[in-house]
Amino acid sequence: MTAVLEPGILSRSRRRGRIPWIVVACSSVIFVVVLSAFLGSMLVPLNPDAQDTALGMSGPSGAHLLGTDQLGRDIFSRLIVGSRTAIVGPAIVALSSMIIGDLLGLFAGYRGGWVDSLIMRWVDLMWSIPALLLIIVVAGAFGGGYWLAIGLLIVLIVPLDVRVVRGATIEQMPRPYVEAARTLGVPGRRILLSHIWPNVAPVAVANTFLIFATCLVSLSGLSYLGLGVSPGTPDWGLMLAENLSLLFVSPLAALAPGLMIVLTAASTNILGDWVYERLSEKGVSR
Repeated sequence: MTAVLEPGILSRSRRRGRIPWIVVACSSVIFVVVLSAFLGSMLVPLNPDAQDTALGMSGPSGAHLLGTDQLGRDIFSRLIVGSRTAIVGPAIVALSSMIIGDLLGLFAGYRGGWVDSLIMRWVDLMWSIPALLLIIVVAGAFGGGYWLAIGLLIVLIVPLDVRVVRGATIEQMPRPYVEAARTLGVPGRRILLSHIWPNVAPVAVANTFLIFATCLVSLSGLSYLGLGVSPGTPDWGLMLAENLSLLFVSPLAALAPGLMIVLTAASTNILGDWVYERLSEKGVSR
């Protein structure tokens, strides 16, 4: 479920022509995470893979802002570098699902008939499969792997986009602009991409934000179970699993990666809601 913004904040900000403060805060979180993902290796104060067995586990200090884990690795540096695996995979899944799912959803909603039935029966089949359980079973059988999990998520998430975009397309079909375009002999491909798609875009984009947040949590969960990234890789989910035993000794070692997962997923959901409202308002104004 997506996070819902407080109506009072949105309405007051809209009247004043300002961006809601919560959207600014969430955008700042996403900006920091993306910056860390692409420039993390240059931003880290210490080598995230360097081990100091003599130091071992330690609490926050001037040299180690969040302390070190049991192998003496700097948690703050690993947290920064770990943002790469945290967002790259979900971004690939969300964008792939948006492209494939939106095209299939537009086509099914526009053509109808046996084409729609064929696509939707496939969607129903995929929806009947418990996605996360299937990924755990397949990843466990093949020894896990980050890219294997990403590939499985794409296959299992695409039907969600198909269903959402198909429903929005069917809603647009009786509209006068579609009938007018058909009467004028506009090709179906142009009607889909140039006329229907812009009106479906708010729903599709908001759904893409939701999928990103869902995949972020799913991939982190798989890494936590040891079915995602390789052992030793800086990753929020894996860091949470590795440092869980330190929760009562050095709480930040476990809480920091968990907090980043929650903050990033929640910020993405809130931004998705805001983008949906902005795109919908532009559509209404046209």
